[in-house]
Amino acid sequence: MQKGRGIYKPWIMLLVAVFAMAYIWIMGNLLFIHGRTSGDHYQYNLVPLETIGPLLLERERYSTEAWVKNLFGNIVLFIPLGIWIPWLFRPCRTGLKFTRTVILLLLAVELAQLALRVGSFDVDDIILNTLGAWIGYIAFRLFIQFIKTRRSE
Repeated sequence: MQKGRGIYKPWIMLLVAVFAMAYIWIMGNLLFIHGRTSGDHYQYNLVPLETIGPLLLERERYSTEAWVKNLFGNIVLFIPLGIWIPWLFRPCRTGLKFTRTVILLLLAVELAQLALRVGSFDVDDIILNTLGAWIGYIAFRLFIQFIKTRRSE
């Protein structure tokens, strides 16, 4: 698609950028400010699937709230990331570059949480957040394909 046409019109790009900034502000508050202090006993997980595994395999050990928050919250909250990153940043429209960008961004967030001792560093969060971003990315790609198909009719 050419710049300035269809979903890449300047006013649409501005609208997407405004939504992206609002998303960043909300996520910043959620991840770093809103009741996220760890106190003296900071927890972290460096082993992939160490927190996801028990949630999936030992479901009865967890309350529904903990289960939904840990699994679905970490996925659903990052779906918008998969939409606005490729929409706003042309180089991130291919799967590999998108994935690299998302993982680096999420790693930066987790490392900031570790350094600031807020929330908790968890490699499983990166896995679940990336899954959520990929759901958004797939939705974005399907939307682009739908727009292209409609134009060719």
